[in-house]
Amino acid sequence: MSEPTNGSAQGGTPSQDASAPGGGTQDDSPVGDRSRRHQGKTHRHPWLRRSLFGVAALLVVVLVLGIAAYVKLNGNISRVDITNALGDRPQPAATTDAVTNLPPVNIMVMGSDSREGTNLGKGQTEYGMTGARSDTNLVVHLAADRKSAIVVSIPRDSMTMAPRDCQNKKDTVENGVMRQWNQNFTLGGPACTIRTFEGLTGIFIDHFVVIDFRGFQKMVDALGGVTVCTPVAINDKDSHLVLPAGKSKVNGKQALGYVRVRKTVGDGSDLGRIDRQQAFLSSVVQEATKSSLLLRPDRLFRFLDAATGAMTTDTKLDIGEMKDIAQSVQAMGTDQIRFVKLPTTVYQPDPNRVQWLPSAESIWKSIREDKALPGTKVPSSPTSTSSPTTTAAALTVAPGDISVRVTNDSGVAGLAKQAAADLSIQGFKVQTYLTGTGDKTSGVLVRYGPGKKAAALTVAAVFPGAKVKSDPTLGATLEVSMGLDSPDAVEIPNREGTEPLPKPSVTAKSNPTDTQTIAARTANQDICS
Repeated sequence: MSEPTNGSAQGGTPSQDASAPGGGTQDDSPVGDRSRRHQGKTHRHPWLRRSLFGVAALLVVVLVLGIAAYVKLNGNISRVDITNALGDRPQPAATTDAVTNLPPVNIMVMGSDSREGTNLGKGQTEYGMTGARSDTNLVVHLAADRKSAIVVSIPRDSMTMAPRDCQNKKDTVENGVMRQWNQNFTLGGPACTIRTFEGLTGIFIDHFVVIDFRGFQKMVDALGGVTVCTPVAINDKDSHLVLPAGKSKVNGKQALGYVRVRKTVGDGSDLGRIDRQQAFLSSVVQEATKSSLLLRPDRLFRFLDAATGAMTTDTKLDIGEMKDIAQSVQAMGTDQIRFVKLPTTVYQPDPNRVQWLPSAESIWKSIREDKALPGTKVPSSPTSTSSPTTTAAALTVAPGDISVRVTNDSGVAGLAKQAAADLSIQGFKVQTYLTGTGDKTSGVLVRYGPGKKAAALTVAAVFPGAKVKSDPTLGATLEVSMGLDSPDAVEIPNREGTEPLPKPSVTAKSNPTDTQTIAARTANQDICS
């Protein structure tokens, strides 16, 4: 039985082209083939062309709207250059995390007691002039590894030393006067507040943000309201607030009354109000997280429009910088955002005021050194001592090309010698190891000179959690400071040689009796607790 001939079906019936006029037989000639291909293109091309035009138009619209949104939001923000008004400042810690390649960031947030647009009183004069009051002060510290954040509330009724005249750069905290905290803002705006804070704590403030009452209300409304919790019913005439006991979802105006009320709730002090403010901030974080704010461009824009419209910042904190900061903390868990109330006691000359306790220094020390609060832990990256570790940043400098000297700043004998051996076995050129200055530090810090950052990252990889810091006074040799609680060394991927690391024989743990615990509220905590 023969195969069917070309152009015929298996029964000998000619195959017909349904698209051919009159149902004629299919034309298998080259001309016919080109005709069919052309005919298919004429059917497909208009649809494809319209789709491409549609996609292109959509991209143009998105791009234009994105640029317009950026320009609008950036234009909303008022900016003040206070650089020349800050006088002598502490040296910024600027330790860079070896994995994120980011330094820690400290932001001073000031709530301005401006009643403009809130029907709560007369508006203030020109921003920063006499008459403006600082209602709430928060110091926000973002860790260099971006795994945790500390938010410290400073009571407005605190009595502290302050520069006598913030307009005079020679006036400092050391030769200053005793003054109520929120008077600093009244007398000299954010510059005077930051000068006082830096002089008291030695913490360098990278950015500042001032938000007024009007902006606070609009931000809450843009979120769709925020849930608050009060143990007792509130009926406060001064703040125009009426709430039942328990949980309530409040709008912007109610939220403003809730965070400000103090005469009819609790002990009536500013300290009690701070507790409510911190619970409120926890609720805001929870609300923004569960409502998927970032997935709703319309809601996100309303929120950002409200926030930026009532915001005054330093000249460096533009929308681009804000975006970078926001992206860097996206993976931070809400359980690692800690709200801290500054420890205080009664100020004896005036029982209506408070003064900071010496234990407040442990908070400032944690921020200065970019360490966890005493008594708390932050997530650590998993490491292995049995196999080479990996880091987020590639190690581009071979150990044999790196010269180091190791100092022991832990107070525990033998730590520098042990670290030097761990480095030498992996190929590093150890110039010397020696005892430090006597001032105890914590963790491992690698200092590097100009052009040596990549080399510093290779050294830091040996000690998980180590920080790196630029030091323009150094030359080609890097300095490795070994402090208390320094981690054991691990093998790095580009090590030289195969000899295994020796088992650690020296540990430098901090004394638990010397470490107090600082009470902190986490952002994921029940708002009624």
